[in-house]
Amino acid sequence: MNLLFRKIIIATTGLFLCIFLVVHLSANLILLWPQDVSQPVYNAYSTFLRENMLIKVVAYVLYISIILHIIYAALVGISNRRAKPKKYAMNKFLENSSWASQNMGLLGLLILLFLVVHLANFWAKIKLGIGETAGTDIAGNVDVYQVAYALFHNPFYVLFYSMLAIPLGFHLHHGLKSAFKTLGFYHKKGLSILSGFSLFYALLMCLGFGVIPIIVYFK
Repeated sequence: MNLLFRKIIIATTGLFLCIFLVVHLSANLILLWPQDVSQPVYNAYSTFLRENMLIKVVAYVLYISIILHIIYAALVGISNRRAKPKKYAMNKFLENSSWASQNMGLLGLLILLFLVVHLANFWAKIKLGIGETAGTDIAGNVDVYQVAYALFHNPFYVLFYSMLAIPLGFHLHHGLKSAFKTLGFYHKKGLSILSGFSLFYALLMCLGFGVIPIIVYFK
């Protein structure tokens, strides 16, 4: 029961984070518009998110979800390792499960690395004023656009963001399917549809978050 409870926490927080990623990617698409249009829209949108009380509540739910997802995923990973202390001489795990399912811990660590760097470059500067703080645009909004634009004109950050979109895709592909199974979804035809949707969703997030920095770099 304890293990099931942990997996349910991972599943529910994971599904919430999947929804958040769609919203986040939608906002990032604004960066692809012409600068004279995208800069004021992006900054106004960011200001709305920071000042709207309902969004603030959702943001705290997001922070809690990230923390719980990481903690319980780590606990389940440790529990699984303790349950199988010995490695088989011939490990044929790919016959029964995907590579991503066997390496969710590694994928999770790479995504955590991405998250830490992302928060340091955006959240810390804009919300906490740490390091090189953001200026304001002509409308008086915090110039989040300029922060993103400057970051994505650094080739090292562009490579970092684009490369780590790959483990994100693998993690989402397996995680989305597993979340529904954990919550009791076992309809045969439905699982087939879910598998295709999970692949589509993972590819969309991977390409979206991976390609946008490259496009902005060459703008």
